[in-house]
Amino acid sequence: MTDSAAAAVLIAGPNLTIDRTLTGAALRPGEVLRFAARASPGGKGVNVARGAQALGAGALLVALLPGHTGAAVGALIGEEGIALLGVPCGGEVRSTAVVLEPDGRSTVLNEQGPEVRPSEWTAYEAAVAGALGPHRALLCSGSLPPGAPPDGYARLTALARDRGVIAIVDAAGPAVASTLAAAPDLVTPNLAEAEAALGHGDGAEPVDVPPDARPRAEAAAAALCARGARAAVVTAAAAGAALATAAGDATWLPAPAVAVRNPIGAGDALLAGLAAALERGEPLPRAARAGIAAAGACVEDERAGRLDAARAAALLELLP
Repeated sequence: MTDSAAAAVLIAGPNLTIDRTLTGAALRPGEVLRFAARASPGGKGVNVARGAQALGAGALLVALLPGHTGAAVGALIGEEGIALLGVPCGGEVRSTAVVLEPDGRSTVLNEQGPEVRPSEWTAYEAAVAGALGPHRALLCSGSLPPGAPPDGYARLTALARDRGVIAIVDAAGPAVASTLAAAPDLVTPNLAEAEAALGHGDGAEPVDVPPDARPRAEAAAAALCARGARAAVVTAAAAGAALATAAGDATWLPAPAVAVRNPIGAGDALLAGLAAALERGEPLPRAARAGIAAAGACVEDERAGRLDAARAAALLELLP
């Protein structure tokens, strides 16, 4: 494998989706409505891979490909230039409908995806293990599909650790909680996800940043480390993020002052910047700041999930 391929971000994002963005009408339950539709591959792993590409790092995504539709989504991912290691499985790929109404309100309808058989998950783990060799880090990102082991990311964390690869886990509350016993090198939930993993709240992220976001994020990051994570970055949207380590170090990472045009996808951009920096061999504090800078560049773009690498680099130099 070439040096450029070795520097690519390795992403375990098993649960692909086909995103359908629907525009043109207001939701009126019980009526027949017509929308303009735009379809594209989705899932957090895909979004992080796009961010890594934008930053010039590239990505290798390991994903399950359910049935005929999974193969089609895999082809669409390839057309975007994202390297994909696909593991065939039964069923058909899930879909996500995002309804954007004229008044700006948005509604997201998420399917769970098809049931994964134990043999299919075993094949998926083998694919991830086979891809680890040239990489410094493995990012486990997004939801686990139905039928996957509840400790699926903990098992991938153990595979990475056995090979001396940094294990990063970005997932919702239950998946984060089940991973802590495997001592992941880094967990990266948002504040609501972190508190849900710790037994507080339902994991729903508020629209507005709460005034006590910083102390709550700092407390959650420290608690995640106390429960097994070697380090934690807990994001609090426009307020910034808390970084804590099992050694007791704590750092607050303020978000850069930017003009927010579209906040959608900022979390995935942060992960892309952070994982790309770790893959380059940057120390964690510098990598976390690179993620914050990438997220800042992302929210400045009117297009969801897009970012400019030069702008991210400029923001990084401005961060304390």
